[in-house]
Formats: sequence, C-alpha cells, structure tokens
Amino acid sequence: MKLVVFGLTVTSSWGNGHATLWRALIRPLTRAGHRVVFFERDVSWYANNRDPLDMPGLEVVAYPSWDDARPRAVAALRDADAAIVTSYCADGAAASALVLDSRVPSRVFYDLDTPVTLDLLSRGERPDWLPPEGLGGFDLVLSFTGGAALTRLRDELGARRVAPLYGSVDPDAHRPVPPVEAYRADLSYLGTYAEDRQAALVRLFVEPARQRPERRFVIGGAQYPGDFPWTSNIWFTRHMPPPEHPAFFSSSRLTLNVTRRAMAELGWCPSGRLFEAAACGCPVLSDVWDGLEEFFLPGKEILVASDTAEALAAMDTDDAALRRIADRARDRTLAEHSGARRAAELEAALQRAAQGVEA
Repeated sequence: MKLVVFGLTVTSSWGNGHATLWRALIRPLTRAGHRVVFFERDVSWYANNRDPLDMPGLEVVAYPSWDDARPRAVAALRDADAAIVTSYCADGAAASALVLDSRVPSRVFYDLDTPVTLDLLSRGERPDWLPPEGLGGFDLVLSFTGGAALTRLRDELGARRVAPLYGSVDPDAHRPVPPVEAYRADLSYLGTYAEDRQAALVRLFVEPARQRPERRFVIGGAQYPGDFPWTSNIWFTRHMPPPEHPAFFSSSRLTLNVTRRAMAELGWCPSGRLFEAAACGCPVLSDVWDGLEEFFLPGKEILVASDTAEALAAMDTDDAALRRIADRARDRTLAEHSGARRAAELEAALQRAAQGVEA
C-alpha cells in the first residue's frame, strides 16, 4: 500500500503531539512493506527543532508553500492506495480539495484534534483545516476521539463513515531505561504549556509541590510563560525530544497526565503521553474524564485525581503498589495500545472504506 499524508508535522515534536503519534503508526506500516509519503509545511519553528528520523519507507516532503507542493502532491496521489488529510494541516482545505478530486481508492480525513474542532464549531468558528463543505466527501473520517464525538462528526460535519483511531505508542522507542538523575522526580509532568490545562496543573502538580516541599517535582515541555507559578522544588527542562522521553519517565516515581479542557469535556480522548509513560513502566496519575476506564482501569492500572488532596494521596501510595499498577498498565499498553495495533486498525479501516463497507 502507498499512503499519502498531508499533516502538521512528522519531523518535529516541538510543541505538538502529532509527530510522535505518526511515527508510532508509520514504523509498523513500513515494516509491513507499505510506503508513506508525508507532506508538511516547512515552517521555521519545526525546521529549527527537527528530530532525527531513521524510518525506511517514509518519504517526507517539507514544502515552503502549497503552490510548491501541489505538483508533487498530484504526482504522489496518482498511484496512491489511500490519502489522509489531518487536522492542523497548514494547507488542510487545499489538500482536501486535491484529495477529493483524485481517484485514490480511500480518501480519508483524520481529526487528531476532534475536541478542538468541535469546540470551535460550537463557538461559531470554523477551523481552517476543514474543507468549507464539511467532511461528507471523504470515504472515511477517523477521529482521535471516540464516544459522542463520532456522532457529532456525522451530525455537524456530514461525515459518512466514522471510526476512532486513538493514540498509541512505539514500544521500541518508549521502554524502561536506566533513570537519569536530572529527571529524578517524585511527581513529573511532560507536556507543552496550555492555558486550558493550567487550572488542573495547578491543582494536581503545583499545589502538591507547595504542600510537599521536601519532594522533587519535574516539568518537561515548551512554551511555559515567565509568570508560571514555580516553586523552589519544581525543576524545569525545556522541550524534551522523543529520544529523552524514556529516561524522563523511567526517572519518575509517578507521572501526571493532564487533559486539555475540550478533550476532558468530550471524553474518550486518551493522550499519547498515557501510553508512552505506561510503556516505559512509569505509574500514571491522571485527571478524570469520561471513557478513561476503557483504556486503563482506575486503581488497578492507573491512579486518578480531581483535586489536590487526591493527588497527594496518590503520591503517598507505597512503592510496591505503584509498581503493580505500572506493570499492569505496561502489559495492557503493549497488548492494546501499541503503534502496531493501531496500524492494523488503520489498515482494516482503509480496506473497509475502499470497499464501501461501514466503519
């Protein structure tokens, strides 16, 4: 199969989660003999923060403008078996028009940001990555979010066939490794700064740091503002490239997952960080959202907290119990949430779309 993707980025993980998700999918696809051509706009913030990629079978086309990309895109689509346009693609509307006008057997839109898409629509704003006529022209619409989001994609954007394709992890890239002292933490958090995560981050991370001054807290990420409420026992590492993620998680006694507001309100939207941390053998503390129990069982495979007191209680869990939780989560992640599992789900969904079968 030849798959052509028009996306945000696969070359840089700086300030986005798309790149690591695509790498987790693409590696098993190319190992199975498929080819992937990935088109992304060549913008300075990604060009200056590109990660090393060693993925035979992947061709990246980093283009300066759509006018430059279009002839190569037309050529790539001529013999493609499937084409995917994603949310936050810099030229999503133009790429969608080109794909929908092509004869590619499976024409797909993959919304990796469904809660954001639906939230903008509910406020009367139309995301610029959507084609103006909606999603009805695509053979298949994939969503990073399940549950009620799938119905809304049908009702509000005209999607004909909808299926979830959740986040995943590449177990070769994310696995237990020896801890690193610089990342050692009683509670860690890995994520780009987001204003709509800040209140939860204060409740579940900053306030516990204030109340446990003898404990060590570590944040890894990008775009944190100067007025972030740092405490003397919070250490900060600016932008953690994917090769450092295993060491970061393996150095944490417990790591925190905080869900963006729109994702938490909609539910059924697991962050890729959940699977990465679990694959590295790190126990996870998460905020609460609908559908979480379908991915990890609270109290058995993951700890949950809605306020500071519950976060502190999770931190006070004994080491043996944390180890059991981490081991169960890792086993489930390798069985159900690996990139290979999602790649197989993607292949099956593309085949059904090409045959006109319901998702």
